[in-house]
Amino acid sequence: MGAERFLLSIVELGGYPDFGPLYKRYGYTTRVVFSMRKALALLKKLKPQVVVAEFNYQSDFRDRTSSLESLIAVAQQNPQMNLIVFYEHEYAHQFDKLCDRYQFFATFQYPVKEAHIKTALDRLT
Repeated sequence: MGAERFLLSIVELGGYPDFGPLYKRYGYTTRVVFSMRKALALLKKLKPQVVVAEFNYQSDFRDRTSSLESLIAVAQQNPQMNLIVFYEHEYAHQFDKLCDRYQFFATFQYPVKEAHIKTALDRLT
């Protein structure tokens, strides 16, 4: 029997379908958290192969564009972690700046469909 595969889903704003059943079909044990703070704490214990997160642009941050950048710092310490990110069309310009500095495993603009996630997960199997 293979090692357990973990997927961490960080749902801060939502607005897309629950992909939990899909993650399970791909063999992932899934944890869902509703804040980046909780996700960062959980990442210290859990070493997920996949993290699904949202890019939520926040213009009031002085030194960064979103809380996703804190997640990126952790991901860079775990090369086995694959980050999948959802983003809004209206913030694509800000997200592109982040993509210039960090290469994500997959990115999807809203509306995110199950077929998009399948494509990414197929690349991991």
